[in-house]
Amino acid sequence: MFWETMAMVVLAIGLGLVVNQFRPGRLPLVGDWSAEARLTLYSDKSMVIPLGEARKLCEENKVVFLDARSLPWQGFDKYVDRVFETIPEDTRIVTYCDGEHCSLSEDLAKELVAMGYQNVNVLLNGWTRWVEAGLPVEKGHEGHPDVRKG
Repeated sequence: MFWETMAMVVLAIGLGLVVNQFRPGRLPLVGDWSAEARLTLYSDKSMVIPLGEARKLCEENKVVFLDARSLPWQGFDKYVDRVFETIPEDTRIVTYCDGEHCSLSEDLAKELVAMGYQNVNVLLNGWTRWVEAGLPVEKGHEGHPDVRKG
């Protein structure tokens, strides 16, 4: 019985691979799970912004930085109007959080794009990289050092 089950599993896997190979829009067998790949829009435009470009935008006051850690996701729908009522949809926005594995900035950026914002970028591991580069930092409305000038 064990060998029959194993044979069926191997046959099912083989059949699935063959069908996938010949179907239009086949699924890749190996995926790219990097942050850059996860943050590529359907238009093939990457949402990732290099630190140097973010710095330049900050120096030119052409960007709004949003710390994704400061927005409560459990009540995002309640707070979204208050946060974004003063930010026009054509504003350049850079989201960030802290740590290489923090996905809050990615989630926020994708939500902003879904809301209609077109100029949204993500500064990966933004807080750490920004502070380590010695770039300017402001204190937020609650006294937390989580809002960058720009």
